Amino acid sequence: MRLKDKVVVVTGGASGIGRAIAILFAKEGARVAIGDVTETVKEGGAPTREVIAAAGGIARFHRCDVSVWADVDALVTATVAEFGRLDVIVNNAATLGQARPLLETTEEDWDQVMAVNAKGVFFGCKRAVQQFLTQPLVGDARGRIVNISSQHGMVCAPGKIAYGTGKAAAAYITKQVAVDYAEQGIICNAVAPGRILTGKPLGGPGSDALEYSHARTPMPRLGRPGDIASAALFLASEEASYITGHNLMVDGGWMAY
Repeated sequence: MRLKDKVVVVTGGASGIGRAIAILFAKEGARVAIGDVTETVKEGGAPTREVIAAAGGIARFHRCDVSVWADVDALVTATVAEFGRLDVIVNNAATLGQARPLLETTEEDWDQVMAVNAKGVFFGCKRAVQQFLTQPLVGDARGRIVNISSQHGMVCAPGKIAYGTGKAAAAYITKQVAVDYAEQGIICNAVAPGRILTGKPLGGPGSDALEYSHARTPMPRLGRPGDIASAALFLASEEASYITGHNLMVDGGWMAY
């Protein structure tokens, strides 16, 4: 129960990594508000909110497009109105868009991906910090931010220039927010997944294939959503009270290879 009675917002919580984070955080005692454009689970199964409720947890779903400020504002406002405060936001929502190299990437492709992967993280951080600054310190923090970045953004994402650039922005925003608001008791970190097996496609023009991911990862398996959820849980908990501005790689050794 490392998040007992904490209030958490998870964007992109309907499927994949966000779903695993929301379920684990609720299991650890958090009251979870899920922000997503749909409750439909890409991998199949009952909606995340229902899975949490069936296990005895507390969860809410709010339709939220993270590229729209009014949606992000409404998500946090509604959560605080019901539960009284915000302790953690996990900015997980992301899109691959059209996986294309530079010359095949259109302005529309670029804008679509950056609106979610960069602007969405910016909006999530901004709205959370606004709320955190109205709250008293609890232990060492007024609130915690966990952004989901990627190994792509740290190294190139072959054939995915918009995606990699957006994830690089998420990693940079993490450092900036951490430094700018450390004195006010706001902790901001990121988790950088390696190849994680979710409902997102692995193929696409110029992209790295599943076989390449296995060959590139030193550990004998690829990642699971639960691997990222566990890392996010650590960074969201009081166990990580003296860690901020860090981009934690959870990649099976990919970046060490």
